[in-house]
Amino acid sequence: MNNKVKITFLGGVGEIGKNMTAIEYENEIIVVDAGLTFPDDELPGIDIVIPDISYLLANKDKVKAILLTHGHEDHIGALPFVLEQLNVPVYGSRLTLALVENKMKEHPKVKFKGISVKPRNVLKLGNFTIEFIKVSHSIAGSLALCITTPAGNIVHTGDFKVDYEPIDGEMIDLPRLGEIGKRGVNLLLCESTNVCRKGFTMSEKSVGRALEEIIKSHLQNRIIVATFASNIHRLQQIMDLAEKYKRKVAFTGRSMINVSEVAYKLGELKYNRENIIDIEKVDKCDDKEILIITTGSQGEPMSALTRMAAGEFKQIKLRENDLIILSASPIPGNEKNVYNVINALYKLGADVIYDELADVHVSGHACQEELKLMHSLIKPKHFIPVHGEYRHLKVHKELAMTLGMEERNIVIPSLGMQVELSPNSIKQGGFVTAGQKLIDGIGIGDMDSNVLRERKQLAEEGICVVCVDINNVSGTVSSDPFIITRGVVYADEQESFVQDAKAAIIASLKEQDLRGMEPSVIKQSIRRNISNFIYRRTKRRPMILTIVTLD
Repeated sequence: MNNKVKITFLGGVGEIGKNMTAIEYENEIIVVDAGLTFPDDELPGIDIVIPDISYLLANKDKVKAILLTHGHEDHIGALPFVLEQLNVPVYGSRLTLALVENKMKEHPKVKFKGISVKPRNVLKLGNFTIEFIKVSHSIAGSLALCITTPAGNIVHTGDFKVDYEPIDGEMIDLPRLGEIGKRGVNLLLCESTNVCRKGFTMSEKSVGRALEEIIKSHLQNRIIVATFASNIHRLQQIMDLAEKYKRKVAFTGRSMINVSEVAYKLGELKYNRENIIDIEKVDKCDDKEILIITTGSQGEPMSALTRMAAGEFKQIKLRENDLIILSASPIPGNEKNVYNVINALYKLGADVIYDELADVHVSGHACQEELKLMHSLIKPKHFIPVHGEYRHLKVHKELAMTLGMEERNIVIPSLGMQVELSPNSIKQGGFVTAGQKLIDGIGIGDMDSNVLRERKQLAEEGICVVCVDINNVSGTVSSDPFIITRGVVYADEQESFVQDAKAAIIASLKEQDLRGMEPSVIKQSIRRNISNFIYRRTKRRPMILTIVTLD
């Protein structure tokens, strides 16, 4: 009997974000998460980046379901694009599915069948049996998975931390994790985001205590708190403090308004609706009566806080009596944007408190001691670190080895890698197509897209447009060439540059017999000559567009 299970890594390994893992046995595949990541400076104009699911599409008849660990974008953000091509049911907690449903409103033609599960629910999907386990994270409704397969039990932690003072009063289900460990676990897939940090992650309640101290010492200020919309437990603490200190609350930022409404309807966020005020009415209240909760803690260009800092937010004009609290730490890569916003807020006269000045944020991810606890409870035969860059996965491997795991029982995965798991062994298999798909408006492209190359060229080198009229009978240039450039030369050089470029084009065309010549050939000649001229003059190679008309 074949009892080998294949695990295929389509995202979330060797990188932060776009988490996606496929677990396969014979003719059945279940997929864990379908996340996105955001583009860096190398991807101009791209909206989001999602996993390449070519492998799943090639095996679409095998795919039985998508299992969601929680509702963060790096775990659910790719779903609309995946479900457009794979019509399968999606399982997750109530909040997770509600957030997905909210996303699906922007994709009305895509079929979405969400099936809600609770901690300790057990789901049977063919040869797979999945138990959902309550974990703590920076969003409510987070779940780990215990997947029973013919090759043994596989535990996937999802994102987690061990919070001994959870806001909702429900701790991570350590007893159940311990029971599963005693039953026997063949493979642990464990998140690695904070593996480089020693000790324990602070409790979410510590943020509430810090926020209360700040609010108590700024009773006369108007207070604006920027945080992640998805951090329902953070929102709950802010709402509770607003009520305690008799402040009306205004939500602003599309995701903040949407998520808070969804969480309220599900009972995950509890507050007195009479305490909510429309953002339009904020200016009619005294400063000491108002607390605004907003998006923009990461300095996102179009977010509410960033627009406030730029003086472009119609409803809120910042002033000296404003206190802004950034209850988040910059995601790696966002530091420049965040500090630009902080500087702009200071210039407007506002007071700003952020994570370097006070304990106004804690991570939702496990540090080393919590990861050790997870390993010790699960006691896996084999281990694969996931959810992290290569450095995270390497450090997590070393951490597991300090706990007694043998190196031969650990695999560090990479994108597209398939790992074969049998009851008594683990080994690296082959590789499948994997990587990035780029979402650009309504289009989907890939890394070697001509559009992307052209955008990079435009951004780095500029563009030069050349229009030339040719007399087809005499083979002469009928009038002065028309040249326009953008991003090629500075304004004070423009006039002389254009004149010299015209002269270079006319001189090169005079050396050729243009009578009866095809326009495409003339275009190619002009493009080559003007490109060489510009490079000699500027050491740049802009995009060249040539237009040739024949009289």
